[in-house]
Amino acid sequence: MSAQRVTRKAAKRPTRKKKATTRRRKPGARRHAALRLRRRRIWRRILVSAGAVAVGVALLVLIPLGLARDPHGVCLDDPTTFPEAGIEGWSGEQLENAATIMRTASALGFARDGQILGVMTAMGESSLRNIDYGDWETSGFTNPDGTRTTSIGLFQQQEWWGSIEQRMDPATAATMFYDRLARLPDWQQLPPSHAIHRVQINTDRDYYARFQADATAVVDTLSGSCTADPA
Repeated sequence: MSAQRVTRKAAKRPTRKKKATTRRRKPGARRHAALRLRRRRIWRRILVSAGAVAVGVALLVLIPLGLARDPHGVCLDDPTTFPEAGIEGWSGEQLENAATIMRTASALGFARDGQILGVMTAMGESSLRNIDYGDWETSGFTNPDGTRTTSIGLFQQQEWWGSIEQRMDPATAATMFYDRLARLPDWQQLPPSHAIHRVQINTDRDYYARFQADATAVVDTLSGSCTADPA
């Protein structure tokens, strides 16, 4: 066989194609991968949303609660530190008048129990507002002798308690209340409302009992330390 014929045979042999080095993914596998990625993204969004909701709820619950009940940072002598949300529904001018009663009581030697009695009294008499009218104007009440009542101020004191100026001054009105309370040697052994009744001489000796819990909350909250928070 000639060399020329061998060369032609070799030339006629087809060359083998190289196998592809990369394998194509099946369509089903790609869909599964896309679904897994989508699920991960959805769960991530759910977790982030749940965390945001939890933080929001905590802030809505804890902030008002802290403002209303936590005495930390409240200074009796500084009304700007009083809880803006109020204390058991009492706020603004009412808390300022309560603070005046508490300071007056403390200066006269009355501790927490006496301060609560004073705040209870003003809650029941005037809703802790220094009003210049009383039972005659609102309800037509008269005194036992038939004369019209002359009650005014925080404690709704009548004219035999003092002048209009004295009764309309919260600190002076509180002083007159505590002067009379001090004359009751057994006032601390009496139910609080009964002790107040002995001073105010109202028609129902149990009338003030409904204000005891609120007065206690106000006194305890406003009795917070006036020391600034170092933080």
